Amino acid sequence: MPTATKGRAVELSDAQRLSWLRLIRSENVGPRTFRDLLNHFGSAENALAALPDLSRRGGRSSYKVCPADKAEAELDAVSRYGASMVALGERPYPPNLREIEAPPPLLTMAGPADTAGSKAVAIIGARNCSMAGAKLAATFAEELSRNGYLVVSGLARGIDSAAHKASLRLGTLAVFAGGINVIYPSENQALVEAFHQNAGGVVTEMPFGLKPRAREFPRRNRLISGISLGVLVIEAASRSGSLHTARFALEQNRDVLAVPGSPLDPRSEGANRLIQQGAALMMTPDDALQVLEANSASLLSQNFEEPAGAEHPGYNTEEISENDRQRLLYALGPTPSDVDEIIRFLHISPQAAQVMLLELELAGRLERHRGNKVSLIT
Repeated sequence: MPTATKGRAVELSDAQRLSWLRLIRSENVGPRTFRDLLNHFGSAENALAALPDLSRRGGRSSYKVCPADKAEAELDAVSRYGASMVALGERPYPPNLREIEAPPPLLTMAGPADTAGSKAVAIIGARNCSMAGAKLAATFAEELSRNGYLVVSGLARGIDSAAHKASLRLGTLAVFAGGINVIYPSENQALVEAFHQNAGGVVTEMPFGLKPRAREFPRRNRLISGISLGVLVIEAASRSGSLHTARFALEQNRDVLAVPGSPLDPRSEGANRLIQQGAALMMTPDDALQVLEANSASLLSQNFEEPAGAEHPGYNTEEISENDRQRLLYALGPTPSDVDEIIRFLHISPQAAQVMLLELELAGRLERHRGNKVSLIT
């Protein structure tokens, strides 16, 4: 079993890493569900054995557990690509990311960038940026990296690419929306190759070989902000992925910084609006350094590990009656409801509620929302 003490990283065994991968790749298991299953059953191996029965109790007759050979093939492909699969709590795992709500249990990572430090800042903005915007991104990225910050972005055209290029020599990290081997956009293939020759790195929570789809980009944006102490926005339209990343940053208690732009340029509308709403106005890299340094001590890393011991009693599902399950279904609806309020409304134990929600989620009948809220999928 992995062991950890305060200030010391855990290390999964090969068997545990395989079980963790199988669990997170199993049907309807996301980061939050993974954590709940691990907490309840004590290990990924125990949780894997329980998945079919949990799903059946949730109303689904068949359930797809990720086969061992499929997980082994992914681990082998990742290794042959020159990447590694890092678990939550292991040293290369970005420490700030551990602090967000439901962090990914496994990340696929490649490149020489040092991701173990907490000093990271995201620089994001418009894909169709102006020449002035690209120059600003490069100026901020170069100066922040010179002051020891890992510059994080999403490898997109425009602001992202300018920030990566300017911080390449001292430290930059690209977060992918697809598999570690899928460069998007493809025009940045040479830039990613330069990462490996300098101080760059790439990271993703997605399976090897997966081509990015629209629904994966918000998940990527959540990681960009989660890895960072703050998010700097340069040229963002009123409806853009950059503003989604800024919203994630606020939810994760990160700093939101924005460079103002001309009110006549629609590419600056989003950044200007963020400043109106309270984002820190940035004129120079020194402005960003002052804000980031003031708040960098507020994030304290915590280790995450499987509970010690191969057996874990969990909660006896036999103590949950079909009437309890029916009452929960009646209480739920298409509108997200707070889990704690559901527990109080039904007068049930948190352990029983957790198990019943797991059953519904694994059966594909429940959707999780930010802020510990859930809804039925109709």
